[in-house]
Amino acid sequence: MSSRRASLPLFEEKVSGAEAEAFDRAFAVWLEDQRGTGALRTSGAAEVYRSMWDSFSEWCLGQAPRVTLDNLGLEDLHAYQAARYGRKASDHALSPRYVLRLMRHIDRVMRHHAARTDVEPNTAASDWIAMHPEVRFAEAERQDPLPDYLTAAEARQLIVHVSAARPRAGRISAALAAMSWQEVRNRASVGLQLGAGLTPGDVRALTVDSPITLGSRVRGRPWKLQVPGNGTSQPRETPIAPWAAELLQYWLQVRQDARVAGAFLFPSTRTGKPWRADSQYMNARQVLEDAGMDSRAGGSFRLRHSFALRQLRRGTLPEQVAQWMGVEPAEMKRYERVLPAHIEVV
Repeated sequence: MSSRRASLPLFEEKVSGAEAEAFDRAFAVWLEDQRGTGALRTSGAAEVYRSMWDSFSEWCLGQAPRVTLDNLGLEDLHAYQAARYGRKASDHALSPRYVLRLMRHIDRVMRHHAARTDVEPNTAASDWIAMHPEVRFAEAERQDPLPDYLTAAEARQLIVHVSAARPRAGRISAALAAMSWQEVRNRASVGLQLGAGLTPGDVRALTVDSPITLGSRVRGRPWKLQVPGNGTSQPRETPIAPWAAELLQYWLQVRQDARVAGAFLFPSTRTGKPWRADSQYMNARQVLEDAGMDSRAGGSFRLRHSFALRQLRRGTLPEQVAQWMGVEPAEMKRYERVLPAHIEVV
C-alpha cells in the first residue's frame, strides 16, 4: 500500500460533486468519441467499459486523500489491484487477461482526457503494465515477431526531412524551387505512410479523389483519406496527421502546377502512368536514407507500424485503429505487446 495512504484523516472526507463529475465526464466524452467514430457500436461493449470505469473511479474517490485524474500514480494502481484480491473471481476479474484489459481501458480514457484538456498525459496505467510482464503478455502470441517501428527521435527526424519539401510561411527557397515534382511526390507519399498508416500498396492506389477536405478545420487542407481497396484490404477512411496533411496539400498544388495528368494521386510519370511497386519501394527507401534512417529490415512498413502505435497510445480503441488501417482487430495484439515501451511521437 502506498505511503500516502498510510495515515488516514480523523474524519471521513466527503466526495465533492466536482471530483465525481471529473471522472464521469472523462469517461462520457471518451465514450461519445468512440461511438462517433464507429469504434463502439454495441450497448453491451459500452456497458462493460462503463462498469470497469465505475469500479475504478469508485475506488479512487473512496481513498483518503482522494485519488483524482490529475494525481493518479503508480502507487495508487498498486493499491487498487491489491484491494481487488480477496474478491470472488468467478467472473475472471482477477485474471491477467482481465487486468490487462482493465488497465488499458484506464490508460485510454486518461490519455483521451489529457488530449481533450491539453495537459500532459498521465502514463501511470501504461507504466503499471510495463512493470507486470505476466499481465503485459497475457494476450501475446509469443511466436509472432514484434512490429518494427520508429523511435520518437527517428520519427521527428523523418518529419523534419519530408516537411522540408514544402514552403514555410509562403516563402519558397532556392533549394525548394529547384526540387522536382517527383521529389515532392516521394516525400509526400512517405509522409502519408507515417501520418496516415498507409501501406506501399495503399499509396499507389490513392486517386486524386482520395483526399477529403470537406469538414477540415483549415480551408482546402485534407484531413482524412478515402483509401481504395487494393486486393489485400477493403476500402476505408483514415485520418491524416496535421503535418502530413500540410505536405499533402502542397503536393496537390505541385501536381497541378506541373500539369501531372491521370487519376492516380501519386503517378509514376507526368502523363499519369501508375507507380510500379519496385519504383515506389526504391523511392521510399531513398527518402528514408536521405533522412538519416538506417536500412534495417522492415523498410517503409516501419512508418505504418509507428502510426498504429501512436494512435493506440493516444487512447484510440484497437478496433478503430484496425478499421483505419484496413486490417482485422486481432492484428492489433502485436502492437499492444510493445505499447508500454513505445514513446509518443508527433
